[in-house]
Amino acid sequence: MDLTQQAKDIQNITVQETNKNNSESIECSKITMDLKFNNSRKYISITVPSKTQTMSPHIKSVDYVVVLGMNLSKFNKLTQFFICVAGVFVFYLIYGYLQELIFSVEGFKSYGWYLTLVQFAFYSIFGLIELQLIQDKRRRIPGKTYMIIAFLTVGTMGLSNTSLGYLNYPTQVIFKCCKLIPVMLGGVFIQGKRYNVADVSAAICMSLGLIWFTLADSTIAPNFNLTGVVLISLALCADAVIGNVQEKAMKLHNASNSEMVLYSYSIGFVYILLGLTCTSGLGPAVTFCAKNPVRTYGYAFLFSLTGYFGISFVLALIKIFGALIAVTVTTGRKAMTIVLSFIFFAKPFTFQYVWSGLLVVLGIFLNVYSKNMDKIRLPSLYDLINKSVEARKSRTLAQTV
Repeated sequence: MDLTQQAKDIQNITVQETNKNNSESIECSKITMDLKFNNSRKYISITVPSKTQTMSPHIKSVDYVVVLGMNLSKFNKLTQFFICVAGVFVFYLIYGYLQELIFSVEGFKSYGWYLTLVQFAFYSIFGLIELQLIQDKRRRIPGKTYMIIAFLTVGTMGLSNTSLGYLNYPTQVIFKCCKLIPVMLGGVFIQGKRYNVADVSAAICMSLGLIWFTLADSTIAPNFNLTGVVLISLALCADAVIGNVQEKAMKLHNASNSEMVLYSYSIGFVYILLGLTCTSGLGPAVTFCAKNPVRTYGYAFLFSLTGYFGISFVLALIKIFGALIAVTVTTGRKAMTIVLSFIFFAKPFTFQYVWSGLLVVLGIFLNVYSKNMDKIRLPSLYDLINKSVEARKSRTLAQTV
């Protein structure tokens, strides 16, 4: 038998073994064959992994979704949705509670950057552990790109944590909901983009809601400081940029989430460590936390752990159901976080918070609608009038009968 015929036989056997794996779900099929060529023997080993076997995240199918070691592909869509929503709400509500709890420790408000340093250390450890659980451990994204991503990540999380020393937690959450504003401003001035009416209306609603919420906060909150507004605004701008950079890098180099977390947060850890060392801010923070290890390091560990778990469920929600459902769920989670903040932590309250918050929610809905106009079809004024007329006719007919 010549070499060409043997190669065809190998291909046929490989196809048969692949079909056998799909039908019988065996763990692994391995075929070893001999080729005699020029009086030498060569071995060809063909391995076909099954669905139950651990595979690289870069070659997994869209239907194969694993979150925290749990394979969601085994459940139906409705069960997957409830699991993801429960994970997002549970972990992120605990995350928000712990974040505000840490800053309620007397004397801790000036150590927001040190909290970010500890958080980056935990995230790096979690990312390293998760990366060890997958087969493909290679770094795919260039180091220069990670240096940029790490810098933006430091700006986003560090400025956000530090702003809590100057703002109420609900005000910070409201600002985080309005990432669309710096994204649109950057698109207009940097890329020359043009936006539709829905996007412009969303930005106007968010801007008015933010102004109203901030004015209410400055009126009744005793610890309001304009520095907090500046810090959270800068964090918002960095957050708007980092999303585009991360998405482009992951798609271009086909990198996994665990790789992104490990390298971006570990490099960011070095940035913050150097910054705190140069500004002499590391020593006082370490001394303070050493006096209250449980209320600082203990809370910080749980804070980091719940945040890491929460983002895993958000990514799964996006992968299975799309960004529209994910944004809706996370918006509801943020609203619940604000409500719980007023319940668990004593702070002044005014109904201006409610009206301004509703304006921001309306802006978020308009933003989501503008990106999914083909999926969300709102009835026109003409359709509403026709439905009203038909309803009246049916009522009149029923009364006549």
